[in-house]
Amino acid sequence: MSSGDNAEEIEKLYAAVPRLCDIFCIMQKIGEGTFSSVYLATARLKSGEDMKFALKHLIPTSHPTRIAAELECLTVAGGEDNVMGVKYCFRNNDHVVIVMPYLEHECFVDILHYLSFEEAKEYMFNLFKALRRIHEFGIVHRDVKPSNFLYNRHQKQFALVDFGLAQGTPDTKIEQLKVLQIKKQESCSQNKPHTISGNRLPQNIPVPRDLVLPPSTKQSVKRLWSHSEIQINQGVKVKEGLLGYPSQRSVFGERNFNVHGTVTNKNPTVKAIKQSKIDVESTKLAPKKTIPTKTPSDGVAKKSVRSILASTPCECFARNQVCFVCLGRSRQVAPRAGTPGFRAPEVLTKCPNQTTAIDMWSAGVIFLSLLSGRYHFFNAPDDMNALAQIMTIRGSKETIQAAKTFGKTITCSKELPAKNLRTLCESLRNVCSASMQFAEQDELQRMRAELQIQILEKEDGWFDHDTHTASLPGSTHKHESQAESMDIEQSNMNGWDRVPDEAYHLLDRLLDMNPATRITAEEALNHPLFHIV
Repeated sequence: MSSGDNAEEIEKLYAAVPRLCDIFCIMQKIGEGTFSSVYLATARLKSGEDMKFALKHLIPTSHPTRIAAELECLTVAGGEDNVMGVKYCFRNNDHVVIVMPYLEHECFVDILHYLSFEEAKEYMFNLFKALRRIHEFGIVHRDVKPSNFLYNRHQKQFALVDFGLAQGTPDTKIEQLKVLQIKKQESCSQNKPHTISGNRLPQNIPVPRDLVLPPSTKQSVKRLWSHSEIQINQGVKVKEGLLGYPSQRSVFGERNFNVHGTVTNKNPTVKAIKQSKIDVESTKLAPKKTIPTKTPSDGVAKKSVRSILASTPCECFARNQVCFVCLGRSRQVAPRAGTPGFRAPEVLTKCPNQTTAIDMWSAGVIFLSLLSGRYHFFNAPDDMNALAQIMTIRGSKETIQAAKTFGKTITCSKELPAKNLRTLCESLRNVCSASMQFAEQDELQRMRAELQIQILEKEDGWFDHDTHTASLPGSTHKHESQAESMDIEQSNMNGWDRVPDEAYHLLDRLLDMNPATRITAEEALNHPLFHIV
């Protein structure tokens, strides 16, 4: 993302929520989520110290109840046990900004191959602490993934973030999640769109007294912004700003701004239909069509047909078409929110009764990436292919048996045996380690070549001998520091050749196809893996 686009979006945010100008100096945009954008900002405390904050700006089309539910999750369950808390919240019309503590963190894919086994074990232990915390309050996160579990490797700090897709268990302690459950039941029964009201959230919360901004900083951050008209043509790529136009977005927490969608003009083009000439006399003599009236027996007949189809075996197996039995069945509606690659089998098969076990499955996929060194581990274009990928790891027989426990029937054209998790992870990690070794060897050769060039430049007198102690680009001091850092990273690889059986036992419990027997966060924290001395 260019600096110009970054500055323009910051100006729009100031204009959308003007009170931010009096408190925060927004530095840059640091990430995007499906329903929000995140900015790094600083504020001057009363003590005179500058403190960093993360400002999460929710898209204006977000449902007020959904926003209130996310805020309640952060305020009630957040702030403890590696769960992100909330400091302040600002609202202006349909724009809402949640202010959270800023945690500087590393991107998961950048450090995956440099983590030691002890670090990976510590990572999972802290993730389980966060999941236990929210599950105790009856919160199902529904989008557990590395980019939503921030990790500061050097300070050993962790934070579970982004409750925008959270749902409640039947006994949830979050009142707004109970409201969402009721609204979901009503929408499923009535099948009517929600009427969004903008008066369910309180107006701007009073400015905290411990935050003061010097006049010079206030003047520097106040900018004028004129609302310009945006024309959207069909097929033209545009970026999403504060006007709520949809676009494909990357995950919250990742510094990735390379994915953009397209917005097409949804206004239908009115086409004039040229009617053929009709004989007026013939139309007058034509008998009127009678419309049959609906009788009470119609509903009974439809129910009987559905009951027959429900008990009729499917006929489209191993055929490249959908049979009349499947076409006649009523579609089952079930939550399927989450990120592809981390969805549990019961989510992929649209099981209506989804519990906190779906978060534990996602944690198992993260652990699978840590043990194998492969990320993303599952990468399928749709739910059925995602289920097939899971089946190749966990086995077709196990998948079919687990599906029966939550009322689903899965057929597979061939029997796939379950893979040994240790053998799978060790073979994948060896492949990743070999590729990394080749890359490191190329880097060492490049460093040696640059070092020889610098020595020749010194002998030829290309720079003043009085400044030879300075740390010049490509100098010996730089290469020594790089070599030391590489030695440190190499030492962090220790332990992967001695992964205990308890680690794969825990992985097997996390990736249990049956959510009823899948390990819970409390049980995971008490697993023998975390008590090995």
